[in-house]
Amino acid sequence: MLVDLARQEAVIWRNRALLLFDRVAMPVAVCDVYGAVLLANPAMAAECGTTPGQLRGRDVLELFSPREATQVERIAEALRLRHRSRYQVSVRWRAPGGAERYGELTADPVSDTVEETPALLVMLRMDGEHEGRGTPPGERVTPAEARILALLAAGATTARAARETGLTTDGVTYHLRRLSSRWHAANRTELVARAYALGVLAPGVWPPEVPAAEPG
Repeated sequence: MLVDLARQEAVIWRNRALLLFDRVAMPVAVCDVYGAVLLANPAMAAECGTTPGQLRGRDVLELFSPREATQVERIAEALRLRHRSRYQVSVRWRAPGGAERYGELTADPVSDTVEETPALLVMLRMDGEHEGRGTPPGERVTPAEARILALLAAGATTARAARETGLTTDGVTYHLRRLSSRWHAANRTELVARAYALGVLAPGVWPPEVPAAEPG
């Protein structure tokens, strides 16, 4: 009986932790000791222009390129020796809109016991970015954001947009907040209007859709 209660309590706390994980504004992921993504929040997925589910199994150091290879070598050696310090790697990556960004990945080894092989709690902090030349504002959206905007333009609720994109409702809300802040939109109606004005959604087409990319 006590064991069952303990398991139920563990499940409850795990679900609470996952809910909090999805709502954190900072890009966060959990990786295995080799750097493969096990779990990512919407903020981390947004930096990669994809969804959290599509990041699973990806190598975090392929998504975010280390600026100094020696940093990675030192961390790999420390992990082999089961050191449990906080590790930091200076990285750069290409944002969905084409800008090159710079920042720092912080990795904290976590596990239930000292003997277990740890997982890595990885957090991304952005230092700055260099805008790509000639990148029009309308292209500075991720595929997930464009899909959400098309669904909203067709009258979808947040819940339906979440089902259609494979995100949580919190994930959809996170993308909408980012877009609203970027485009200074006061509400969702204005957000959709801006999407048409910037060319993110194709005018004169129903149901709303994202214009096909030009070849070349």
